[in-house]
Amino acid sequence: MKHVFKFGIIAAMLCPAPLLAQNAGHVENATGGASCPACNLFQADFSFKDMPGRNFAKAKMRQSNLSLSTMNNAKFDGADLSVSNMFGGRFSGAGFRYSNLQNATMVGGYFGGADFKGANLTGANLSGADLQTARINQAQLNKACGDQYTLLPARLTIKPCK
Repeated sequence: MKHVFKFGIIAAMLCPAPLLAQNAGHVENATGGASCPACNLFQADFSFKDMPGRNFAKAKMRQSNLSLSTMNNAKFDGADLSVSNMFGGRFSGAGFRYSNLQNATMVGGYFGGADFKGANLTGANLSGADLQTARINQAQLNKACGDQYTLLPARLTIKPCK
């Protein structure tokens, strides 16, 4: 009986699910159109939402769906957007300063004037994305991938996705 109890405690300590679980109240407020800085929006669905100017700074948005959303001038500074789907989204003037976009799918997104200072783009797919007027640097692009349709600021390049 002691061994079963010990195993239960160890299993509970190793299980990351409660740490990642979204906060339903945060998700409801945010998908309803409210700003939600530092909220837990893990796996939230913002697809097809029109939410310009919202504040999601430092929010936990890992694996969220922002595909085909319009989030112009939104703030994602310091947010965790890793493994998120941002396919075809409009993020004109959005702030991604020091955000985590690791392994994000940003295919076909519009990021005109977006600020990526200090953002982690390791493994991000920027195929077909428009970043021509984004504030981004070559070191960040060296960790991401794109295709011949990826539009970048002058003199910057990106390796092809495999």
